[in-house]
Amino acid sequence: MIKKIKSDIKTSIKTRKINVFFLFLFFAFIILILTKLSKEYTNTVVFNIDKINVPQENIILNDSSAKLNITLKTHGFKWLTYYFNKPKIAIDFVKDVDKIDSTFVWSKSKAYLLASTQFGKQVELLNISPDTLRFRFDVNLVKKVPVILNDDINFSQGFDVSKPFKITPDSIKVIGPNVLVSQVHSVETEPIKLNDVKSDVNKVIQLQLPKNSKDLTFSDKTVSLTATVEKFTEGTLKLPINIKNIPNNKTINYFPKTVNVTYYTSLNNFKTISAKDFRVECDFSKTTGNQSFLLPELTKFPETVKRAKINQQHIEFIIIE
Repeated sequence: MIKKIKSDIKTSIKTRKINVFFLFLFFAFIILILTKLSKEYTNTVVFNIDKINVPQENIILNDSSAKLNITLKTHGFKWLTYYFNKPKIAIDFVKDVDKIDSTFVWSKSKAYLLASTQFGKQVELLNISPDTLRFRFDVNLVKKVPVILNDDINFSQGFDVSKPFKITPDSIKVIGPNVLVSQVHSVETEPIKLNDVKSDVNKVIQLQLPKNSKDLTFSDKTVSLTATVEKFTEGTLKLPINIKNIPNNKTINYFPKTVNVTYYTSLNNFKTISAKDFRVECDFSKTTGNQSFLLPELTKFPETVKRAKINQQHIEFIIIE
């Protein structure tokens, strides 16, 4: 028992010595860092350009390469702020630039930067490269383009939409340089695929905006897709055939005198549809040579009908002398 107590005491003393050693080592490291940071260093830093007050009627083109290489002399603490925060130089396009043809030109001295930017008294500015920046610009153009639905939508059997899908907004504004905006004629939605649809559609869809469009602004980046889905059914009507454009000096006889028309409509509208809502015509002036048949066309049908089809393709006729 006594041996165990002696062993525990020796272990405790050794552990305390190790902890004290690491504590002194930590403090020594902190002192070393503070000593290093308090010294002055000279280095060149790349400053990005923060463009402010750019006229709304203008847009800057290809300005990603506009940077300033600035050589500074300052203490280590100040250098830490440049390493952890990407440094920027603010250029005011109302006060700091000259407009020459289609270019904004910035040209300032070291003294100007020291007086007007974020460097402060503890920073010595040694060099600027380049001392002149040129920003090409173009006049903004606003153009309205239609939104095209890119869809693959399949309904459950017996279901459909009586009215076309509604896209809101159905067009968007494209704002940017004339040379870029003039190339945009429409904008498609991201592909939307729906299967076995039997209830109303209400979706928000992303737009496929042109690639490399950082110089363009779009009024909308998404659209809403809505549609009322209804139960549909099929109906058939027997309709008389109307012949038009028969020459005054000719009389014809044709067969059959009526045709069956099959139509597809919603269950709600089915009872409101009658034969008077349709018209089937044959145009005699479209016959050629010794042709002995007429082509029936459906020239009238109600808006509530999704689609309609004439079951008879040819109407036979003879000319009566």
